[in-house]
Amino acid sequence: MLSKTGLIIRREYLERVTKKSFLITTLLMPVVMLALMFTPVLINEFSESEQRTILIVDATGEVEPEMHSVPSITFLPIADEAEGRRILDTESAQGVLLIPDNIFENGANVQLISSEPASINVESAITSQLNSIIEHKRMAQYGIEGLDSIMAAVESDVTLRTLEYNPEGDDKESSTLVAYALGMVLTMLLYMCLLLYGQMVMTSIIEEKTNRVLEIVVSSVKPRQLMIGKICGIGLVAVTQLLIWTVLIAGASSLILPNLISPETAAQVEALNANALATSDATANIGMLQAISMLGNVGYILQLFALLLLFLVGGFMLYAAVYAAIGSAVDNIQDAGQLQTVVIVPIICGIIFGVQAASDPSSTMSFWTSLIPFTSPMVMMARIPFGVPAWEIALSLVVLYLSFFAMVWLAAKIYRVGIFMYGKKPSLKEMIRWIRYN
Repeated sequence: MLSKTGLIIRREYLERVTKKSFLITTLLMPVVMLALMFTPVLINEFSESEQRTILIVDATGEVEPEMHSVPSITFLPIADEAEGRRILDTESAQGVLLIPDNIFENGANVQLISSEPASINVESAITSQLNSIIEHKRMAQYGIEGLDSIMAAVESDVTLRTLEYNPEGDDKESSTLVAYALGMVLTMLLYMCLLLYGQMVMTSIIEEKTNRVLEIVVSSVKPRQLMIGKICGIGLVAVTQLLIWTVLIAGASSLILPNLISPETAAQVEALNANALATSDATANIGMLQAISMLGNVGYILQLFALLLLFLVGGFMLYAAVYAAIGSAVDNIQDAGQLQTVVIVPIICGIIFGVQAASDPSSTMSFWTSLIPFTSPMVMMARIPFGVPAWEIALSLVVLYLSFFAMVWLAAKIYRVGIFMYGKKPSLKEMIRWIRYN
């Protein structure tokens, strides 16, 4: 037979997981997360840039011969702007580039007349070529013999690949950009869960208090048992949702992702994982290969979600206890507005410090804010994708769980008094006085 606390947990849990809203959000969130994960892969594999024709009117006669077509842009010379506009009317070309006779002087006004919104790629391809031609012409004025070969010899194209240090010598490929993106996704996920489910605890208590249901329930259940049962029941809803997300995302990572990439890309990812891929041999962007490698590692995905679960439980219990205390002390949602600041401000601080931690995970501020219990869930999850020593994660969890036990104890003292108070919104000073009651 279930204990009284167990019955409360069961009621709170079943009441919420059987709602349609729970099923919809549980299934919708993985779709959004998978879209964020796989969209870059799909773009890389299947996207083809639309071919554009750009007509060039060159007043100098020196620039156009140096302009070369690229895979997505074809450059064609024409006599004047009027001819270019006539061709644009026939939709045979998408733009006319007007190069003035003072192009080699500073402040020259180069214009692109486009029949459609010009993309960043088009503008970048044009400006990069123009800058290169202008720089080459200016350098040629110095009369340096063999300038072309000198420039080719000194030209540099460095690609930085980051490896995660391993004392045993088996350094692993890592991607700062992918780690940053993962850290932000995990941090935002925690933020939403803490805010959503914490407020759910508070709203439930306020509704039952307003309906006088609590007065009936506490006649057979101790206030502390009722509060803990309500927090644990709603917390299990969050845990259930996270576990479903973990299964769906891990399944997509192992079953769907391999079928979205070409055999050539898959081979390059394997070579990258073995640290045997030369940058010159990669046909895809190194960053994209690193992203596919990390997202396709099911063990890594499960490890991330296991840690996310631990920090979610600790963070939820900590904040839910405060929300429960607030809900017991007021009679309606409006009165809870100001008191919620006590909870919302630390959560927002957690997001702010989490963004900072994702930018610099090894900084002193990132370290200490990942230990402070009110910010540690968000900050630590922002740091973990970069690789955090196990002792730091363990210390953060120990401090977090000790803090939530202490917070539950304090909140229970407020709860046992607050549920019997009506008609007056207490101040923080009064709530602190409730804690001192024996």
